[in-house]
Amino acid sequence: MPAVTVTPTSSAPISDERDLMFRARLHRWLPDVLDGLRPLYDDRADALADDLIDLARAAYDARSPELHARDLERLLRPDWLQDPSMLGYAAYTERFAGDLRGLIDEIPYLDELGVRYLHLMPLLRPREGDNDGGYAVADYRAVRPDLGSMDDLEALTHALHEAGMSLTLDLVLNHVAREHDWAAKARAGDPAYREYFHVFADRAMPDAYEASLPEVFPDFAPGNFTWDDELGGWVWTTFNEWQWDLNWSNPAVLKEFVSIILDLANRGVDVLRLDAIAFMWKRLGTDCQGEPEVHAVTQVLRAITRIACPAVAFKAEAIVAPTKLLAYLGSGSHTGKVSDLAYHNSLMVQIWSMLAARDVRLAAQALGNLPPKPPTATWLTYLRCHDDIGWAIMDEDAGALGLSGHGHRSFLAHWYAGDFPGSTAKGLVFQYNPATDDRRTSGTAASLIGLDAAEESADPVRIASAAAALRLSHSLIMSWGGVPVIWSGDELGQANDREWASEPGHEDDNRWAHRPRLDHDRATTRHTQGSVAATVFGDLVELARVRASLPHLHGSVETAIGPIDDPGILVTVRDHPIGRFVGVHNVTERRRAWPSWRARELDVADAVDALTGSRLEWGEGDQVWLEPYEVLWLTTN
Repeated sequence: MPAVTVTPTSSAPISDERDLMFRARLHRWLPDVLDGLRPLYDDRADALADDLIDLARAAYDARSPELHARDLERLLRPDWLQDPSMLGYAAYTERFAGDLRGLIDEIPYLDELGVRYLHLMPLLRPREGDNDGGYAVADYRAVRPDLGSMDDLEALTHALHEAGMSLTLDLVLNHVAREHDWAAKARAGDPAYREYFHVFADRAMPDAYEASLPEVFPDFAPGNFTWDDELGGWVWTTFNEWQWDLNWSNPAVLKEFVSIILDLANRGVDVLRLDAIAFMWKRLGTDCQGEPEVHAVTQVLRAITRIACPAVAFKAEAIVAPTKLLAYLGSGSHTGKVSDLAYHNSLMVQIWSMLAARDVRLAAQALGNLPPKPPTATWLTYLRCHDDIGWAIMDEDAGALGLSGHGHRSFLAHWYAGDFPGSTAKGLVFQYNPATDDRRTSGTAASLIGLDAAEESADPVRIASAAAALRLSHSLIMSWGGVPVIWSGDELGQANDREWASEPGHEDDNRWAHRPRLDHDRATTRHTQGSVAATVFGDLVELARVRASLPHLHGSVETAIGPIDDPGILVTVRDHPIGRFVGVHNVTERRRAWPSWRARELDVADAVDALTGSRLEWGEGDQVWLEPYEVLWLTTN
């Protein structure tokens, strides 16, 4: 074990009690630091650990009394993210409220919806011009000038905390903008900063890596390496030529990010979304995604954060195959030591698949075969996000049902583009690859689910049906367990932005269609009886209210897929010590029957539907009859 430095680094006196607290955390999490560092950096690991502990101590000493209190509260309630009252909301600051100070004024709106977790899309200062929606960061220690300042960020976190909300920010780990100070110094010839990146004098190694690397953006950023004249070499650029991949095998990069994380934590940030985490470690002959070292790095970052500021949690942005996803929540020696949250991408895809196919069997196959997550970790469930939808249907899952994986992916892409018979979706095709026939989809929830088209038709029957389908979809993400997150505008049933391509820098990226500015005029109708906004907003508020009252939906409990008696009805089962929860979802536009004997077998024949407060009703044929897109949340206590 390295020598541990615990001398206070600030001039302010530190009480014996606070010093004892730091030492206790150090004793608890130092082994995780060392276990993560040693496989990564060999004989440099112990000295590096000393440097990281010094950074942690300095941040601990500088932390405000309010944030120290928050640390203590969350140490005593480590399951705070798993609580059923946790409802998330995601938005671009400028498209939701103008700037950070303006967002403070919108806190009552979020509170009305039931939000307790707010994710603001990239707001740290990016490069000028095209910047991948803010993911090409030029300065991790400054806010975009049009949004405010770091002082404004602190004012926002304080206001959110006062309202019982937590703030999530993006931390881009894989790359920085070409304009970042580290890259500028590398281009100026500083050899230390050149080692912050993967730089090659000729094409020999880039070509060797390219043999097994996929292309993330084949349309507008083919290849994974870019020649830079100033640098005098080929630099690794997975995403865009102006996003330079970092060399995480260099311990100096790790130290830089520990300092950045601790600074953001002391600004009051509660959750860091670790963007592009899967790409951080490079290994020849692989796709350079999800290598084991990624999880060792995350373990170190998390352990140091736990020592200095344990109120802060990590969320892994890992949109990977379901079989690889659980590693980001911790498996093997990393169990319980890496990210606290991960996106349940498979659930999102399967919800859209069920709605298009009017069939739950593929979803049951895919979701039912996922291994259990660590009980201390939590899913982030969502219907859509800022990104496009990649139709991640596993060939193995489709094949188990006699389907073609490629065929079903193609069906979904065509259905949600609105060019399949019977579809009323208004999605946009994103990044079509003719070589593989792969295509992804952009679109708001309302435009994909048919609510947009129904409103245009002014047909009240179509509107009611589409709104019911949206309620069902939100019911699924809310009853799965974890943190359900609503993308800004979906709470109002907002459609695609028809003018998305008119903004400079957006014209080649149709994902901006599903990132509309919040329609504040539409928001004013959310209490107007009979309006679409009132229906959608009211449905979400009620789902969130009921969810918060049900311990059964605590994020530590696993969701199991129930038996399928009708291919149009999905049944989920959650067994909490307080009792059983059974969700019943009719994913079709037709009336369907659920057999009474199955309800008895699941021990919910006498259950109460938590959404209505009524006992389960029996209809003709001794069946439970579900109206189109009807949802039941059955509890036995």
